[in-house]
Amino acid sequence: MKPIQVGLLGIGTVGSGVFNVLQRNHDEIRRRAGRDIAVTMVADLDETRARAVVGDQVAVVKDAREVIAHPDIDVVIELIGGYGVAKTLVLEAIAAGKHVVTANKALLAVHGSEIFKAAADKGVMVAYEAAVAGGIPIIKALREGLTANQIQWIAGIINGTTNFILSEMRDKGLDFDVVLKEAQRLGYAEADPTFDIEGVDAAHKATLMSAIAFGVPVQFDKAYVEGITKLSSIDIRYAEQLGYRIKLLGITKRTDKGIELRVHPSLVPAKRLIANVEGAMNAVVVHGDAVGTTLYYGKGAGSEPTASAVIADLVDIARLEGADVAHRVPPLAFQSSTLREAGQELPVLPMADITTSYYLRMRVADEAGVLAKVTGLLAGAGISIDAVLQREADEIGGEGSTQTDLIILTHETREGDMDKALAQIQGLPTVLAPITRIRKEELN
Repeated sequence: MKPIQVGLLGIGTVGSGVFNVLQRNHDEIRRRAGRDIAVTMVADLDETRARAVVGDQVAVVKDAREVIAHPDIDVVIELIGGYGVAKTLVLEAIAAGKHVVTANKALLAVHGSEIFKAAADKGVMVAYEAAVAGGIPIIKALREGLTANQIQWIAGIINGTTNFILSEMRDKGLDFDVVLKEAQRLGYAEADPTFDIEGVDAAHKATLMSAIAFGVPVQFDKAYVEGITKLSSIDIRYAEQLGYRIKLLGITKRTDKGIELRVHPSLVPAKRLIANVEGAMNAVVVHGDAVGTTLYYGKGAGSEPTASAVIADLVDIARLEGADVAHRVPPLAFQSSTLREAGQELPVLPMADITTSYYLRMRVADEAGVLAKVTGLLAGAGISIDAVLQREADEIGGEGSTQTDLIILTHETREGDMDKALAQIQGLPTVLAPITRIRKEELN
């Protein structure tokens, strides 16, 4: 069979990894794919850098459209990132009859439905294993390995930057701002880390997993997104004392009323495997009705781990290129004719309608009757308390302190009811600072 010729748009960290792994493991990859796969053309604004990576045997151009227009290119790999020019180029590649491989979770989370429809209309494939959790093959697991299951929920540590920061805060007792600067110095965090620390990157990935798991369109605009910027080292310490660790989780869950799609810090029992995922590593837990709970762990970013996922997509395309369109694995796992319409049957629930349990920390006046007032307001909202921990005043402000921390763990309750109760509690004159609320996920 004729070789698969690949055009690479962008040869930075991931692009160079793709080229190098394809070169190093060429024979092994050819044996698996049944044919040669070779990068024959690269587009990058820095032609000198590109030439240093690929040598003289590969055509190097500045204009990505030259790659898309070349008649011999079978597959275009988009590694530019972002929503703007990447979307234009991907749609142009599809229109030109090229298969597309991308690591661009932001693009697919926002514009995936349009891109997948364009590909279906043109009869080409769009593959995106590298868009979620780097080298972990979670997309293939959801689309193929778990296809017999009704997926009930997914919870994942899917952003290495935030997991590194939380791990350092726990290990060293440092506050967020201090650890963020260290993460930037070490290269774990970007100069502008907003997408990571505010949870947006994780929400892009959770959106894609939700669509695959439940057969719905990508609906990033309906995801609840909360980052880690407001977390305090004291809450990480209290969580540890209670037998929990705090992780930024991307969660999607099927309920009788609809789908939960949310990203936020969560208390996870320390005995869970995912609670022990440290540093910049990623992990995803998937619960299916037949298989039960499964865990996928590995490097969520980096040159060659991400390249591993990109090349796996290339091999799939090499195997399936000649197959009838109806016999290819659909991009969102479900046949396109069976995908639910957005907002119908399984709508994405507003945050006020989700049900979970909570960790609450309140800085209160150290005087009689405070606990009774707080628990009374929670009871009035129908919120059941699981545990209460009160710190001694001198632990908070030293000897003679008039303030103390009150920590409450609740049983499951509706978020909207918790919102109302916390508004009332915050209004008490004995509550001296904004209340800290962190959701608690048992993951069992």
